[in-house]
Amino acid sequence: MVLSSQARAAGIEEEWARTVRRLADERDALIVAHNYQVPAIQDVADHVGDSLELSRIAAETDRSTIVFCGVHFMAETAKILNPQRRVLIPDPGAGCSLAASITADQLRAWKAEHPGAIVVMYVNTDAAVKAESDYCVTSANAAKVVGSLPEDAEILFGPDMFLGAYVERVTGRRMHVWMGECHVHAGIRPSDIQATLTAHPDAELHVHPECGCSSQCMYMMATGDLPADRTFVLGTGGMVRRARVSAAREFVVATETGMLHRLRKENPQATYVPANPDAVCGYMKMITPAKLLECLRTMRHEVVVPPEVAERARVPIERMLAIG
Repeated sequence: MVLSSQARAAGIEEEWARTVRRLADERDALIVAHNYQVPAIQDVADHVGDSLELSRIAAETDRSTIVFCGVHFMAETAKILNPQRRVLIPDPGAGCSLAASITADQLRAWKAEHPGAIVVMYVNTDAAVKAESDYCVTSANAAKVVGSLPEDAEILFGPDMFLGAYVERVTGRRMHVWMGECHVHAGIRPSDIQATLTAHPDAELHVHPECGCSSQCMYMMATGDLPADRTFVLGTGGMVRRARVSAAREFVVATETGMLHRLRKENPQATYVPANPDAVCGYMKMITPAKLLECLRTMRHEVVVPPEVAERARVPIERMLAIG
């Protein structure tokens, strides 16, 4: 019997998954994967989630090793929260354009211009930047954190300018916002939303607040140009929760396209359409199945955060987790 190429590929993937799970058990390793990872890695991981979910899991695990399938700042956060564990990343070159938009030196200079200001930094930053911050936030809790601060506080918010604009609109607060962006989310424009909704007029719309279109979408909701009852600005964790309870049969999703695999698993009866099919993070996709397998075989690419940096960075991260 001659197997089709599709059947052979499925067999190879099944064997890969069995080997990964066997090695993870032998190494006492917990595999966590961000929602933007490729489907095979999401399917083999112990946990799949957003930054906040994975941060909590990293803080609580008793496994001796954490293998983080995501970008480097996420693995750093896991190491900061669980310093006694070994944290590995399958490709240490998996960076982030948003995290690269601000350095610790730049943040220190910004703070010097605004003495006494409260520094609120997106979790998508390097450990050294977190160490200079008062609070970390995710897209899911940024508005909640800012809303909890004293009303007369001067706030430095960064590095994502689109998330900052969204938080200002939601909370009514005025902040100094760093002009950084995620190149993937910045590339999702209002025209993408309008064109996709025209093709799928009954769909529910989910927009990540990092998107270049997020504030415009909120304005369009207010003017009636977008259906207010079917438009939601959500982090990736919020998209998962909404998919579980929504009665909609079709969704337009404005975020990195790896999210669609997770949503289809959560609600397979629905159809998910990317607002921009080119919204693909090359950094996230650097974590390949082959690299994950090699990482478990060799236990290489350990993530190290200097203790003095980790100690200071832990404070704003733990504040983020406490606020939820």
